[in-house]
Amino acid sequence: MNMTALIIELISGAVGGNVAGGLLKNLSLGPVGNSIAGIVGGGLGGQLLAMLIPALQSAAAGGGLDMGSIVGQVAGGGVGGAIVMIIVGLIKQAMGGSKQA
Repeated sequence: MNMTALIIELISGAVGGNVAGGLLKNLSLGPVGNSIAGIVGGGLGGQLLAMLIPALQSAAAGGGLDMGSIVGQVAGGGVGGAIVMIIVGLIKQAMGGSKQA
């Protein structure tokens, strides 16, 4: 596993979680919660995308991060972070964690 690829995925996951929290205010977990959920989702989403598209993994493993693999890692991490933040927000809302006025 390439540490640079993982760091890119984690950072883009945190950004994706915060963007999703900003767009979906009723599911937002707050800045820290959105970031934590995004980081977890970014790591998972980025690794899942690398398993599904082996070209991303082989380019990163070879030590040469080309633009295509970086874009793939950012996309996988960001989308994964947003999805996990939304899922956690829905669970929190279903359990009565956030009351709507």
